[in-house]
Amino acid sequence: MPVNVVMPQMGESIAEGTIVKWFKNEGEPVKKDEPLLEISTDKVDAEVPAPASGILAKIHYGPGATVPVETVIAEIAAEGEAVAATPQPAAAPEVTPAAVPKAQAEAPAPPPPAEEPFARELTPAPAAPAGEVFPAAAPVPAEPEASEAALLRRRSSPLVRRIAAEHGIDLAQVPGTGLHGRVTKEDILSYIEKQKAKPAAPPAPPAAAPTPAQAPAAPRPAPTVPPAPTFAGEEYREPMSIMRQRIAEHMVASRRTSAHVQTVFEVDVSHIVRLREKYKDEWERQYGVKLTYTPFFLEAAIDALKAFPVLNASIDGNDIVYHRHINLGVAVALPHGLIVPVIKHAEELSLLGLQRALTDLATRARNKQLKPEEVQGSTFSVTNPGPYGNLFGLPIINQPNVAILSIGNIQRRPVVIRDAMGREGIGISDVVYLALSFDHRLIDGAVADQFMAHIKAFIQEGRFSLA
Repeated sequence: MPVNVVMPQMGESIAEGTIVKWFKNEGEPVKKDEPLLEISTDKVDAEVPAPASGILAKIHYGPGATVPVETVIAEIAAEGEAVAATPQPAAAPEVTPAAVPKAQAEAPAPPPPAEEPFARELTPAPAAPAGEVFPAAAPVPAEPEASEAALLRRRSSPLVRRIAAEHGIDLAQVPGTGLHGRVTKEDILSYIEKQKAKPAAPPAPPAAAPTPAQAPAAPRPAPTVPPAPTFAGEEYREPMSIMRQRIAEHMVASRRTSAHVQTVFEVDVSHIVRLREKYKDEWERQYGVKLTYTPFFLEAAIDALKAFPVLNASIDGNDIVYHRHINLGVAVALPHGLIVPVIKHAEELSLLGLQRALTDLATRARNKQLKPEEVQGSTFSVTNPGPYGNLFGLPIINQPNVAILSIGNIQRRPVVIRDAMGREGIGISDVVYLALSFDHRLIDGAVADQFMAHIKAFIQEGRFSLA
């Protein structure tokens, strides 16, 4: 008897999911627990494993279809069981109202997703540090004369689009073996290997040496802004993804809810730079993790939150809700949006524990492996746009938090230095701007500044757990 594949319940508050891509075609064998399809929900994007081994007998809903949780979306027949031939399902834009419920028929198809330092590590490194940003694939507008097969090849998964963008490949030129001719991961990798077999192009000129004004750091991440599309007419239009819609709603709601105020502090981070240089190789060799700058800032923020618990609180009507634990939301930039996974009970973690948590959450965020509960329940948030080179940012508060800390770019600058005798001189230090956006409904400016002064003192005195 066939085993039903259902739209999974990805969280108590999630009522539906959108199918992004099937990894298998009808009639193909599947193994239990291997990725079967990719879905997108209000909270997370995720890969759904096959519930059983066998043959993918029927696919009831194609890519782009939005269906309620627990809806049967496919069937897997036992191996050896006869499978009736069924036509391939149409993508959501082609589904008629007669084929699915009205709400599903009217559901817009997801756009070609535009993917990681956390928001951005949060520090750039290909697979471990908390959050490297890969270049996003450019949206490819459909030209009037383009064939349907070419258009479908362009509508591939975010992973395929990222790989194509990284190698400068037009997906329309890649033969697709997936559903309706879509380009799969195997297709794009095979295409790249064939391209490598061709004579290599002359090597690019060596990159310019870093300027003395920059602190030692991991390579700067590639920009997330996609290249401009090729226009067939005066404009190119595509629907927002579910994630982008939710981000838009959340940002507007936060602006309407909180009385946003910002304060910015200049901090000497020479201790952080020296400690990272001293321990990064040892940590990678001994613990298998790459030490980034972010956990140092998190540890300083945790210490300040203990001293100023009102910044770890939230507002519920006319009540102030103080939280026993510090749950840090750390923003991670993705090609199709932004997600804020949460380090639960962060006050219980050492610097090493914080780095491990950052690496794990950032990696799984990029691989669409986060669980809904891992992006909920934050009590304070941190974002790190510094690796992009910005001076500082003024972020929007992540509701229901009452504050968010932004980490700027670390730069080497001349500063006034005073010795133990009170004599002053000019020296070179690693300096960063830290910005705090806070909710003036609950946090007064004096409290916010004292909180930031605490972080500054913690960092400049080098009170880190590994020192």
